Amino acid sequence: MDTVIVAFENAKFVRQLRELLESAGLAECLPCSSGDQVRRLLQRQGACCVICGPHLTDGPSEWLFDDLPPSCLMLMVGPKHQLDLCGSPDIFKLPTPLRREETILTVRLLIQFSHRMERFARSSRSSAEQRDIDRAKRALMEKRGLTEEEAHHRLQKRSMDEGRRLVQTARQVLAELEEPASER
Repeated sequence: MDTVIVAFENAKFVRQLRELLESAGLAECLPCSSGDQVRRLLQRQGACCVICGPHLTDGPSEWLFDDLPPSCLMLMVGPKHQLDLCGSPDIFKLPTPLRREETILTVRLLIQFSHRMERFARSSRSSAEQRDIDRAKRALMEKRGLTEEEAHHRLQKRSMDEGRRLVQTARQVLAELEEPASER
């Protein structure tokens, strides 16, 4: 199941939206009330989109938008007059009051679009970069006994923790794993 972050100042609205999306089997929802909480969650685990109000407890949601990973989309939900103040054409908007079917359809489409963007972002690597990432995964699998999925997750997590591109992290892991034991 996909993961979606639901971030609003109003905890009751977070709960209602979470119940709607999870009962529809659409996504696992992680609740937040501030942009800072969203940023911390995204560092620990990925999410395909952030559904939020125009304003969070620590400022406008637009401030958060630039910090999202490329394949993580933002859906801003609120009164039309507040959504009209949002200047970014890359933020999706859904006016309140929400209708169940429209909300589910919109979030379903955003999740699908996020997956397409993720595939596009992945395929934008050069073949040499992809080869290094694959080599690092194979090395982790052989030397640490991980599955391919676990090796990829470990590379991704370290990459996010260190604030580096995945290929840079893969090359560092290769250097560490290929270093003779006497040099460690």
